[in-house]
Amino acid sequence: MLYLDNAATTPLHPLAFQAMTPYLTEHFANPSSVYRQAQKVRAAINNSRETIATSIGANAEEIFFTSSGTESDNWAIQGAIKKQGGHIITSSIEHHGIHHLCKFLETQGIDVTYLPVTSDGFVEPTAVESAIRPDTTLVSIMLANNEVGTIQPIAEIGEIVKKHKIIFHTDAVQAVGHIPIDVNMLGVDLLSLSAHKFYGPKGVGALYIRKGTKLDPMLHGGGHERNRRAGTENVAGIIGMGVALTETLKDLEAENNRILKIRNKLIDEILTNIPYTYLNGSSENRLPGNINISFDFIEGEALILHLDINGCQASTGSACSAISLEPSHVLMAMGLSHERTNGAVRFTLGKHNKEADVTNLLKILKPSVEKIRAMSPLYDDFLRSK
Repeated sequence: MLYLDNAATTPLHPLAFQAMTPYLTEHFANPSSVYRQAQKVRAAINNSRETIATSIGANAEEIFFTSSGTESDNWAIQGAIKKQGGHIITSSIEHHGIHHLCKFLETQGIDVTYLPVTSDGFVEPTAVESAIRPDTTLVSIMLANNEVGTIQPIAEIGEIVKKHKIIFHTDAVQAVGHIPIDVNMLGVDLLSLSAHKFYGPKGVGALYIRKGTKLDPMLHGGGHERNRRAGTENVAGIIGMGVALTETLKDLEAENNRILKIRNKLIDEILTNIPYTYLNGSSENRLPGNINISFDFIEGEALILHLDINGCQASTGSACSAISLEPSHVLMAMGLSHERTNGAVRFTLGKHNKEADVTNLLKILKPSVEKIRAMSPLYDDFLRSK
């Protein structure tokens, strides 16, 4: 199997699985109970909290566990709006966890500004400043895009937002565990992350809430997470999350350099050996493992199916919208045509990918593209017109 869809989810790290197992069997006590066994579980949760906080330059008391990155995004935005009301600024290329929520909030009377992006997928800091109004209470700009891997100038935007005393949130789900992150250098008040994007388990995420940031709870009930997020904690998931992040951050620079070599070689090989192909997004300021290529005269879904039949897993974009046939809102916002948007495929690399995967993918990819194009009357007409 050739797995090239690590942005959708990563395989669980063996040490994370090993660390989780006791909390699914003998250490099953509810961490909210007062007896010793429960308090040992509570201590393990707090150890993971400290680990995650340290990894992003935060304090442990600023980390709150959730069920996913999407919940973290929803809590950040709805919590800020419930407390403050007013106007939201976000970008036109946010993950659906932000984008769909903002569309919903508009039906509830909240005014939202969706900032345009450049052809490479960047939000201009000056555009953020120009959009700020007296009633703006929240700015939410993702740190790294899930489809094209664009890394936004969050620190520069953070300086602008801080100057106006506005709450600043970033969806860092694709970034945590893949690039160095320091919440203080970024200038963010809220940051979302999700374990399964960095070799942790599914079903657990976290929200960083800077001390002093006013945020209403989204879930009400018991006094879990210091009265800010009700619901018994996913103990095993939290333990696995901490271990996975620790292991992922070991030798991060060396690992990123290794993945970059594979990524750049794969981009070069595709663009050189398969005609009418185009890289989407920045060639430099993108996540190390992200490759997004448009294939002219191709439907991305058809190519994904051909690849899958031949043992290769990739995607046409966000895994959260894989069943939708609508064109990518990210690529459309970047100015791509419908045809080029529909022909886009995302390959994302991880720890398990090797240089040999470049050759192995080309062996599958090139004939698959040729086969699909051979069935296209548009491609046939194009060749005749040359």
